[in-house]
Amino acid sequence: MIANYGYQDGSGDFFIRIDTELCDGCGNCVSACPAGAFEVRNEDPNDPFREIPVAAIKDSTRKKIKYACGPCKPMVDRPPLPCLTACKPAAIAHSW
Repeated sequence: MIANYGYQDGSGDFFIRIDTELCDGCGNCVSACPAGAFEVRNEDPNDPFREIPVAAIKDSTRKKIKYACGPCKPMVDRPPLPCLTACKPAAIAHSW
């Protein structure tokens, strides 16, 4: 299942996507994110039958994800996003 965390407004779509089928709940994204946007939840709110932990975006960050993630977004000569690099199963994607 793909979980979309973020928002849409007049300037675009700003979502972090987490593929909960790929996420193993390791928490590497939590420690890699300089904005502290990620957390590991014991239960997946999108899949109540899931029995292992899963990464998610904190509720307090969802509506400001554009600004929280802005400093990490790739521009010229910038390394890959820390959360994408830390996620070994490649469960995380950004929409913008």
